[in-house]
Amino acid sequence: MNDRYLNPFTDFGFKKLFGSEPNKDLLLDFLNELIKEHGHIQSLTYLKAEQLGLSEYERRAVFDLYCESETGEKFIVEMQKAKQKYFKDRSVFYSTFPIRDQAQRGEWNFQLNAVYTVGILDFVFDEDKNSPDYFHHHVQLMETKRKKVFFDKLTYIYLEMPKFTKTESQLDTHFDKWLYVIKNLPILRDRPKRIQERVFERLFEAAEISRFDPSEREAYEESIKVYRDLKNVMDTQREEGQKEERKRLAKILKQNAKILKQKDKALVQKDKALEQNAKVLEQKDKALSEKDRLIQELQRKLEGK
Repeated sequence: MNDRYLNPFTDFGFKKLFGSEPNKDLLLDFLNELIKEHGHIQSLTYLKAEQLGLSEYERRAVFDLYCESETGEKFIVEMQKAKQKYFKDRSVFYSTFPIRDQAQRGEWNFQLNAVYTVGILDFVFDEDKNSPDYFHHHVQLMETKRKKVFFDKLTYIYLEMPKFTKTESQLDTHFDKWLYVIKNLPILRDRPKRIQERVFERLFEAAEISRFDPSEREAYEESIKVYRDLKNVMDTQREEGQKEERKRLAKILKQNAKILKQKDKALVQKDKALEQNAKVLEQKDKALSEKDRLIQELQRKLEGK
């Protein structure tokens, strides 16, 4: 393995950087960048990632990371590698667990603490693929007619990482630097000069593969193998999809060409018919003219008598 730093899109890499107690300050800093317009987290506590339904018949939810702030705010943080058909539905389903868990026995006034679902996506939403500059989604319940937030305690934040294309020289904010590191960490050989803050120094230290102990290295190699296998499958499906799309377009073009040819043939036939009609009209005009000549000639003869 020639990479210097781990890939954060692997299960091991993501949980190594953001899901371990020694590196909790990395997750804290990242989350504060995401919600800085809505508050500031002082501390975090990791919670059990597996959530069970109310009964044995209900589905369970297994989060990548699940944590709580000092004020009771709940955070689900997931690194999503592959596109899923009902990904948004799943996000909403998952967010119901930390809401339900706040229910209190006995007297309770139903006051809830905020719940955040954060998705770091290694894909692009189909409905937003034609908006290359829009990659940071901040979703809340909205009153549709007034265009105002109806309930600000349930938030979904999605980052479409393939759309983030800034280079090192274009990094203006602390948030830019986080996105740049998450996206480019596996291909970096050294820490970029523009990224020198203490929190990133800690991140690069934690991400350096040569610092792993044998068990960590083995776990990471297995994780990167799974990631690459999944990526190869996705790339193959994408290529096959593109081939099928090209075949479909070629078929459409062929059908259109056939239709155009038929239309051209019909137009030619129509032109011939018009030409024939024009000749018939011309002959009729000649016949009428000849008739008029004969009538005039007959009139002259009658007048001469």
